Amino acid sequence: MLNVSVIIPVYNEERTLPLILEKVLAQKPVEIIIVDDCSNDGTEKFLAGYKSPGVKMFRHSTNLGKGAAIRTGLAAATQPILLIQDADLEYQPGDYPHLLKPILDGQADVVYGSRFVGSAPHRVMFFGHYLANKFLTFLTDIFSNLNLTDIETGYKVFRREAIQSIQLVENDFGFEPEVTIKLGRKGFRFYEIGIAYHGRTEAEGKKIRWTDGLRALWVIFKHGLFS
Repeated sequence: MLNVSVIIPVYNEERTLPLILEKVLAQKPVEIIIVDDCSNDGTEKFLAGYKSPGVKMFRHSTNLGKGAAIRTGLAAATQPILLIQDADLEYQPGDYPHLLKPILDGQADVVYGSRFVGSAPHRVMFFGHYLANKFLTFLTDIFSNLNLTDIETGYKVFRREAIQSIQLVENDFGFEPEVTIKLGRKGFRFYEIGIAYHGRTEAEGKKIRWTDGLRALWVIFKHGLFS
């Protein structure tokens, strides 16, 4: 068993959630925390009938955003290592051993899985998405004094003491730059690991929009300049 709390924020992932849970359970984490952010596509019905040892479930009564769902999961987690897992199939739990190794070896406090380094397979996606991600990562690196390649990655792993040392407030995708800037400024040791990535298009269910990029830009300057 891995002494890990896997936190899965969920919003309208009825099709992919059963499959990703199978993959996560195969890695044998001690604890899985599912936070349903007020899904309305049948996800809530699936979770109402789902039971498995070590799985905790929470549901928001209103849709608050990914950041809020992650905060709910972080507050409920009990293990020394906390890992964020998206509920879609873009990220593969088979990468857990690589993501956890720097923390288990005592070398890292925070590990990000990067879609832009390493030799693992990556689905080739739209240039505009890539450019926006690189721009937001560049700005976040400035304010955090880090040299990360992918701050928008869905795979983020934290030592419990590190993530509990900061106060998170962003409810939406602004979680990504906020947590990076706040942990980077506190001097925690960051590592990046190349991961496999099987991205989706909007037609396939991807939820991030160009407006989320504008919101992330505001969050970077908000926490970079005024936190």
